Amino acid sequence: MRAVVMTGTGGREVLEYVERPDPLAGPGEALVEVVLAGVNFMDIGVRQGMAWTEVPNPKILGVEGVGRVLAVGDGVEGIEPGQRVAWVYAPGSYAERIAIPVASLVPVPDAIDDRTAASVMMQGLTASHFATDFYPVQRGDIAFVHAAAGGVGLLLTQIVKLRGGHVIGRVSSQEKVAAAREAGVDHVIIDTEGRFAEETLRLTDGQGVHVVYDGSGPTTFQGSLDVLRRSGTFCWYGPVLGGPGPLDIMSLPKSVKIGYATFFDHIHTPELLRARSERLFNWIATGELKLHIGGEYRLADAAKAHADMENRKTTGKLLLVP
Repeated sequence: MRAVVMTGTGGREVLEYVERPDPLAGPGEALVEVVLAGVNFMDIGVRQGMAWTEVPNPKILGVEGVGRVLAVGDGVEGIEPGQRVAWVYAPGSYAERIAIPVASLVPVPDAIDDRTAASVMMQGLTASHFATDFYPVQRGDIAFVHAAAGGVGLLLTQIVKLRGGHVIGRVSSQEKVAAAREAGVDHVIIDTEGRFAEETLRLTDGQGVHVVYDGSGPTTFQGSLDVLRRSGTFCWYGPVLGGPGPLDIMSLPKSVKIGYATFFDHIHTPELLRARSERLFNWIATGELKLHIGGEYRLADAAKAHADMENRKTTGKLLLVP
């Protein structure tokens, strides 16, 4: 089979499209033919040496995708050959085939097409966690969403709106305003330098927002603090872009609550993974949640997908086609 491996830690030049042995389904696993693989900032972090450092190179990148089961190993129940499945964390997904523990697989309903299923797993489960568990948005709440035209931002905005909230969204260019508005952002702020707080406070009559979702790294951290109202919640994510550095907790304003949100806490059992995924699929089937695919690339062009994501040239989800 063909796959994309990283030969070392570094830039996009370490990615190579190579021939690798076909995997086999071991006990408790399914062998899956990959139809589409998702591209995530996590993949860039792995390439840059921020994760998977214990796995020797060359190693296959990617964790997310959708495909069809070719075979199952011993002891497998509930998953059968021919079934369409999706997954959110299976290392080695930038490949034509992959062996995955069945506990990590989600059956895909007939009403959900492959592109939609591949686009909603990582970012959809992340957004769902942020708006329903980490900070359960209530009717009338005002949320500030960074990167509102990105894959997570577009889904997060829609889930906040489903729960009766209002959204102020930050985007990096005029070209991304339309996508953010289509997702339901009530007020769009164009900003690349972290100077969004003043406008946000004006829009909220000086009170600030109930919750801010910030995956933009250290450059926006102080501004995100500034836009929170008293007892507001700061949902921080996006470790690939780096953290804010040491914090003096005594200097934090307004009794705010700060936390690092990780979607694994949302799906820490196979039962939760399938239940949360089913809820996303139901929202999509009823038209309450819409996916925006920002680009499709051949598997061999994974480096180009990484480049476009790193350079903030895209909106929505990026997919690789083996």
